[in-house]
Amino acid sequence: MKPAPITIIEETNDWVCVYKPPYVPSMPERGKYTAQPVIEWAQNRYETAILCHRIDRETSGIMILAKTPEAHRHISMQFEHRQIEKRYHALVDGPVNFDNFEVDLPINTNDLNHIRIDRKNGKQALTRFHTLHEYKHFSLIECMPKTGRLHQIRVHLASQNAKIAGDILYGSQIPMLSKIKRKLSGEDRPLIERFALHAYQLGFADLNGDMKTITAPYAKDFDVFVKLLNKYD
Repeated sequence: MKPAPITIIEETNDWVCVYKPPYVPSMPERGKYTAQPVIEWAQNRYETAILCHRIDRETSGIMILAKTPEAHRHISMQFEHRQIEKRYHALVDGPVNFDNFEVDLPINTNDLNHIRIDRKNGKQALTRFHTLHEYKHFSLIECMPKTGRLHQIRVHLASQNAKIAGDILYGSQIPMLSKIKRKLSGEDRPLIERFALHAYQLGFADLNGDMKTITAPYAKDFDVFVKLLNKYD
């Protein structure tokens, strides 16, 4: 399956915010080539483009790249000092009611094949969760990570028994249409074929001090999943 194209959401002379489709890596992957990475796409357009952060290959949504070293320093410092406002949307298994619920559990990322909560050797990780819509079998959750640990949202949600739909690595399974629709006309099919996580919004300070809030529309598969839940669940 060929991924959708990377598109520009907003740009200035200093930075560019892009929509990263699912299945597109942020950086080149070791030993494989599944799609053109975001950094390669950007450097073909802006010679000096530098990534300010990364998101998982399967995660869709917003990414910001700097066009100059000065902009990279400015934006990277905001990430480092936890001043960037990051909002993700996730579809999780089951009806889950989070009311600005904070998960403050340390995460151990030393073994990339076994990222986990580790109160003894993990690094501090803090995420706030808020339920946007509760369905019969799933919930749409807004996730606001304050720290930036690898797989942080996925691990923190799984720790609360709110696994992201389709996140096989953390105990979920690919959600099927038959889960929400009793009478099927034809063959059963997946509601989504990846874990249902979308980087929805970034808030940051521009180089001139202006606050910017940039939003990425849902990926097509995520949007279809939400519409089917609204219709049947």
